[in-house]
Amino acid sequence: MSTQEHLQFYIDGQWVPPAVPRTLDVINPSTEEVAARISMGSAADVDAAVAAARRAFDGFSQTTRDERLALLDKVLAVYMRRIDEVAQTISLEMGAPLWLSRAAQATVGAGHLKQTLQVLKEFEFESVRGTTGIVHEPVGVVGMITPWNWPINQIMCKVAPALAAGCTMVLKPSEIAPLNAILVAEILHEAGVPAGVFNLVNGDGPSVGEAMSVHPGIDMMTFTGSTRAGIAVAKASADTVKRVTQELGGKSANIVLDDADIEKAVAQGVNACFTNSGQSCNAPTRMFVPRALHARAVAAAKAAAEGVKVGDALADTGAMHMGPVVSEAQFRKIQGLIEAGIAEGATLVAGGTGRPEGLARGYFVRPTVFADVRNDMTIAREEIFGPVLVILPYDTEEEAIAQANDTPYGLSGYVQSGSLERARRVASRLRTGMVHLNGAGPDFGAPFGGYKQSGTGREWGEHGFKEYLEVKAVMGYQPKQKAAA
Repeated sequence: MSTQEHLQFYIDGQWVPPAVPRTLDVINPSTEEVAARISMGSAADVDAAVAAARRAFDGFSQTTRDERLALLDKVLAVYMRRIDEVAQTISLEMGAPLWLSRAAQATVGAGHLKQTLQVLKEFEFESVRGTTGIVHEPVGVVGMITPWNWPINQIMCKVAPALAAGCTMVLKPSEIAPLNAILVAEILHEAGVPAGVFNLVNGDGPSVGEAMSVHPGIDMMTFTGSTRAGIAVAKASADTVKRVTQELGGKSANIVLDDADIEKAVAQGVNACFTNSGQSCNAPTRMFVPRALHARAVAAAKAAAEGVKVGDALADTGAMHMGPVVSEAQFRKIQGLIEAGIAEGATLVAGGTGRPEGLARGYFVRPTVFADVRNDMTIAREEIFGPVLVILPYDTEEEAIAQANDTPYGLSGYVQSGSLERARRVASRLRTGMVHLNGAGPDFGAPFGGYKQSGTGREWGEHGFKEYLEVKAVMGYQPKQKAAA
């Protein structure tokens, strides 16, 4: 396969070279070969992109609801025409298998566009309380930093509501998986998004991400990634007092109650944990099971893990399988944490260190399950971001809830029970931004985000849309009503 060259940035409606030439290889994680080469940006490129966004804001912020609806409709139409290209690209650059890229990675982009269209159609930008007008206006120029694990999801759940609100923006995608963002720029250009409204600068956090965060011309930063990097963005943004929203790390608990179908619940939990090679911030990585059912849960988890096939992300076999993790750095980190689990005395039930049998190259990790895990072990505390499930036995429902909440994270939670009422009751006790009951999937209209060190603000649906709006109070908007004679 020939190496793709993407050495320009999209600024002010044009593809332009970087201010300072510097390149980075994009690696195919299935083969460890160079798939593409991109340019890496600098503060000068950020300055140019922000200047373009500021120039475009005055005009774009004044567009009507109908104009923005028509624009988003065009974006959706172009996106759908190129959706298979998007799926192929994601599989190439970050290792999601083709079946997953087609079923979820690429399709979620369309999901966010459709949901945003619905929100924009119905949203009340103006209302009156007494004599005061309450007006919602676009926040301004938005800086966006997105991750590699669900790249289109995180780009579109920011870009779509920003466009709908009338904001302009500068995007820095992950330099590890940047090719899908280049496709987004092409799609937006073809759809007729005005020059300067959307700008793309590739680069790393220290060079481009920090330059965006400190920039006085950016009114809001929205960041998705690790908690460590999110803290850095927030600190860098503080001097200019810009709005900051963050979707950060997680260590989500999956509480299997004693009235659940244990085999079914465990199998679902394993598959959910291993989807996208475990590289999801909301993955149910800590499974709590009643101690009396621990042996059955372990047997079910072992069977499920050993049934997972692992292979090249671009292998279009028609069957479900797990691809590699995204990079050598990620591979090494996961291997170290598996070693820590073994060293700290957890029982290795399936998987372990090294690559799966028959795979000599590529960043492939063995689907791994640990049992007899304590909540103070490293593998129960740290976000592994790989296909590693830990099973923790508990004695009482109260103990399970307490241990589930005993984490600095609070992104998502999962509850499995034969009683919906009981599942809801346990859900109400979890200190997380989201809870999934009995295997319920995502909802594009539901707010996505977390408590504690899992972030600030919300994405998706109306809650995500509101993050891109300022609220203005206009006193005397309505004259006082004269008292009746």
